[in-house]
Amino acid sequence: MSDRVSPLAEVHAAAGAQFTDFAGWQMPVRYSSDLAEHKAVREAAGIFDLSHMGEIVLVGDEAGAALDYAVSGRMSALQPGQAKYTLLLNADGGVIDDLIVYRTGDDRFLVVANAANADVVADTLRERASGFATQVFDESADVALIAVQGPRALEIVLATEGFAIEGGHPDGEDVPAALGGLRYYRALAGMFRERPLLFARTGYTGEDGFELFCAPDFARELWEALVEAGTPFGLLPAGLAARDTLRLEAGMPLYGHELGAGTLPAQAGLGRVVDLGKESDFVGRAASEQGPGADARVLVGLAGDGRRAARADYAVFTADGDTEIGVVTSGALSPTLGHPIALAYIDPAYREPGTRLTIDVRGTKLPYTVTDVPFYKRKKS
Repeated sequence: MSDRVSPLAEVHAAAGAQFTDFAGWQMPVRYSSDLAEHKAVREAAGIFDLSHMGEIVLVGDEAGAALDYAVSGRMSALQPGQAKYTLLLNADGGVIDDLIVYRTGDDRFLVVANAANADVVADTLRERASGFATQVFDESADVALIAVQGPRALEIVLATEGFAIEGGHPDGEDVPAALGGLRYYRALAGMFRERPLLFARTGYTGEDGFELFCAPDFARELWEALVEAGTPFGLLPAGLAARDTLRLEAGMPLYGHELGAGTLPAQAGLGRVVDLGKESDFVGRAASEQGPGADARVLVGLAGDGRRAARADYAVFTADGDTEIGVVTSGALSPTLGHPIALAYIDPAYREPGTRLTIDVRGTKLPYTVTDVPFYKRKKS
């Protein structure tokens, strides 16, 4: 039973959203059609409510060192304004959650966690930071998060009235240069109508875009201003269904599907996210150094023929259909590519691109081919 609602729930309802339970939240799954929302993000832009995500803040002289111990990456090396994708591992090297960490000051870091894991991440970070000169605050209830994603995202944000850069020109004259020059995985403190927010050039769709962190009490005003500015550019509100097909096309893992406590990062193709060059110890280091066994299943991309898509938990077989060698973790009919795509864990002997396999789709074994991911790459301007 969902008992948490976004500060934008009334806006979504007025826009005709259909809601679904997601990690204990009532969140919009779609507004119009999944295909229309997906297409808008690929061709113009979509606006997403991500207020269900968790935001945990570490503050103190040793906040960076605490994160170096707590997560798989070297967070102390980040410069203020930089962000990094990282993993929170258990002692066995499995994934508790995947995170984005922003360094928002010399002694301040913002950790963004998946909604289903926000409480666990906050508790784990508190425990792991206990020996360091830092404090950990779960600010999830005090933060709303809005994403504008798509090739016209920058134009839309710049067309929205009321933005300014913290410490910059009060009339926002420097906003185009500041946001236009903001690189991917960078963040910048700003203002919206004299109230603080954080601009982040990050996203989960495979497109350019911004994620805007703000206080819940003006999230509606911000959302409506973005929609008003973006509608002439083709902006549509987009729900969880479109977000899932977009991230799948981009080959981005989803916790609970491609990632979990029993999955080592190397199996998921994320070995590079575990920094074994760190001088300091970190939780999960020994298991990461040992790595998965030679026969451990690995994550691959699969492309199918026809229109029938494989879904999570469908079994993967050899080309002749006789031997089961894996399981699908995510699958859909790709709206952009027009054919079925899937991510699956399979026996490593079959991992080479071009390998022909089959998937049991409701009693029929259909052909799929191992392929490189991401399935879709945006065109760089």
